[in-house]
Amino acid sequence: MKISFFLSLCTGLLLSLGFLPSRFFWVFSWFGFLPLFSALVKVNSKLKAFFLGYLAGLLFWLITVYWLIHVSLLGLILLSLYLSFYFGIFGLFFYIFFKKEFKDIFFIPSFWVILEYIRSKLFTGFGWALLGYSQTLNLTLIQIADLFGAEALSFLIMATNLTVFFGSFALPSQRLKAISVCLGMLIFSLLYGNYKKIAIKNFYSLGIPFKVAVVQANIPQFLKWDSSKKDFILQRHFTLTKEVLKDNPEIIVWPEASLPVVAEEEPIYYLRLLDFIKGIKKPLLLGLVTKEDTLYYNCAEFISSDAEPLKRYHKLHLVPFGEYIPLKKIFYFLENIAPIGDFSKGKEYSLFEIKKDSDIFKFSVLICFEDIFPELSYRFVKKGADFLINITNDAWFKESPASFQHLTSSVFRAIENRRYLIRSANTGISCFISPVGEITSKIENHLGKDIFIEGAISQNIFLRKTKYLSFYTRYPKLFVSFCIITVLYGIIKRYAERKRDKKYTVNSFVP
Repeated sequence: MKISFFLSLCTGLLLSLGFLPSRFFWVFSWFGFLPLFSALVKVNSKLKAFFLGYLAGLLFWLITVYWLIHVSLLGLILLSLYLSFYFGIFGLFFYIFFKKEFKDIFFIPSFWVILEYIRSKLFTGFGWALLGYSQTLNLTLIQIADLFGAEALSFLIMATNLTVFFGSFALPSQRLKAISVCLGMLIFSLLYGNYKKIAIKNFYSLGIPFKVAVVQANIPQFLKWDSSKKDFILQRHFTLTKEVLKDNPEIIVWPEASLPVVAEEEPIYYLRLLDFIKGIKKPLLLGLVTKEDTLYYNCAEFISSDAEPLKRYHKLHLVPFGEYIPLKKIFYFLENIAPIGDFSKGKEYSLFEIKKDSDIFKFSVLICFEDIFPELSYRFVKKGADFLINITNDAWFKESPASFQHLTSSVFRAIENRRYLIRSANTGISCFISPVGEITSKIENHLGKDIFIEGAISQNIFLRKTKYLSFYTRYPKLFVSFCIITVLYGIIKRYAERKRDKKYTVNSFVP
C-alpha cells in the first residue's frame, strides 16, 4: 500500500502541473493518470480503490487551488475535501469495471466527463480546472471545443491515458485496436483544429473593425474598499483611460467593481464618473456595486458617450460563500471567518447594444467567475451577443496561478461560441481572446509580467453582420448526453456478461 499511496500522490502532482502558467506543462496531463491506474489494478477492495482516488484528488486540489488560503484556510481545506470525492468515485468506478480484457476506451473516459459535469453543476457548481482546460496553450487541439465543448478535451486526455496504460499489458490485437481508435481521435482533432483555425480567422477577417480599450488599474484588495482611497482609485482609472484615448476606441471597459463605492449610497463619486465621461466623449462599460430596493447587486453598467446610463446587467451566478452565504441561518458564523458579501442575483440575460456607423452590435458581460459556466456564454450568444466581455477582480488571490487558471475558462468560452472575448481584470490578466482562442494582446510590462501591474490597451476586434453559431452553441449538451448513454450501455453490458458467466449474482453487482 505504501507504493500505491506514492503512485496516487504522483498522479495528483502530475495533473496539477498542467494548471500552472507554463508553455510546456500541458503535456503532463496526457500521462498523469498512469500512476493511479497502476495502483488501482493492484488493490483488492473497493474501499482502497476509493481512497487511492481520493488521495490523488486531495493533493491535486490542494496544489491547484492553494491560493484560496489568501481568502480562507478553512475554505481551502473544506473545498479540497469535497472536490476530492470526485476522484475517489472515479477510482472506485475504475476498480469495479476495468479488467485486463477490457477493450472499450470510451467507457471510462465517458464516466470522467460525467463526473466533471456533475461537479460543474452540483451545489451551484465549481467548473474550475477541468481536465481539458490544461490544454489551453495547445491551440490546435482545443479547436474541437466548438463541436463538443471543453468536455471533449477531457475525454480525449483520459482516453489517451487509458490507451497507454491498457497497451502496456494487452494482447497485440487488443493493443492495436485501442491505439488505432485513440490515434484516430487525436489525428481528427489535430486536422480539424488546423482547418478550423484558418476558416474562422478568414471568416472574421471580412468583418467590421471595432476598437475596444481595456483598463487594468491594479488596485490591491486591501485598498479596494478603503474609504480613504476612493479618490485615488477613481483617479487611477481616469488616468489610465486617458492613455488609450489616442487610439480612438469605440468603447472603454473597466474591471469588476471599479467604482470604489456603492453608487446609490455615495452618488458624488458616480456623478464624478459621469462628468469624466462627458469630457472624454466615449462610451464606458464598468463594474460597480449598486443598491436597488434595499438589495445589493454586483453589476455591469453601460454608459453612453453623452454620460447617459443606458443599461445594467445584474450578475446571474453569484459565488457561494464569497458573494452570499447559502443556508445563511445555518452557516451564519462564516461571516466572522471570511469576507463574504450579501448580494442578490440577477434574473435577466441582459444584452447591451452599441452602434458602429449604421450597424448595431450586441454584446454581453460575464462578471467575475461567470465565464467558468459555459451555459451563461452560449445562452448570451443564442440571444444575439456578437462578442463577450469578462470583467473580474482576482486581486484576492495575490500573485498565484489563479489568474491564469481563470483565463483558461475564458479561452474555451471564446472557442466554444466562436466569439471574441475581451477581459478587463483589476489585477490581470486583461487581454483580447480571438474566436480561435488565441490571446492576441494583453496588458503586460517590459518583463512580460501580466498580473499585478497597471496599464491600458486597445485593439480592433472584427464583427460580422452574418451570425455564426457553432455546433456546440446549438447543441451544448450533446456530448455529455453521449457520455451518459455510453456509461449506461457499458454498465448494462457488463452486468449481462457477468450474469451470463455466472461469476457474480445479481445481488452482488454494485456499480
